[in-house]
Amino acid sequence: MLELAILGLLKEQELHGYELKKRLSDNLGFASGVSFGSLYPALARLEAAGAVKAVDPIPAPGASIPLTGSLAGELAAFRARKGASRGGRGKKVYGITERGEALFEELLAAESQSNDDERFFNLRLAFARYLPPDARLGMLERRRAHLLERLVQMRARVKALRDHDRYARSLIEHDRDSTERDLTWIDQLIASERADRPEAPTFSKSQEDTNQ
Repeated sequence: MLELAILGLLKEQELHGYELKKRLSDNLGFASGVSFGSLYPALARLEAAGAVKAVDPIPAPGASIPLTGSLAGELAAFRARKGASRGGRGKKVYGITERGEALFEELLAAESQSNDDERFFNLRLAFARYLPPDARLGMLERRRAHLLERLVQMRARVKALRDHDRYARSLIEHDRDSTERDLTWIDQLIASERADRPEAPTFSKSQEDTNQ
């Protein structure tokens, strides 16, 4: 999951370690956060595999190397700036490679071993725009089937606990209500996905006879 998240973020923009760590939490819902002790080994593995590489950071808008009037002076200023941008582990900027692009597509298309892996589904959904339309719709429909199955189980458990402790029953009811909301949300995503698809061309009888 972490490798997929890193590659997805780097596919959108070149980032250094601190920015990656922040976006993993803020943008991708890694609620517990990702420690540098997990992030940098993952980056090292991806770099060793040729999936990411260190790149020169993109200069900030308006930032330029000052003209000194001499070629040697300007070259020295460029080298100093480049060295400063690479100074310190937190300043190392990472970018995705062609191998990384291929690995990202491979990881994104992979199915989870468990249909109940909600974190993996949410991560794939965050990058679902990179999936082919059929794969994206299939992912949503499989999630819907899982939620329906879970909802049936939740309703059966609520019924079985009707005469039991109200606190234990309330937990199951809460899970049931959350599953119902998730199912409504997935249904909306599926409807939008189907609405965005171009309609298949229709042919009149005369057109079919002409084509034959």
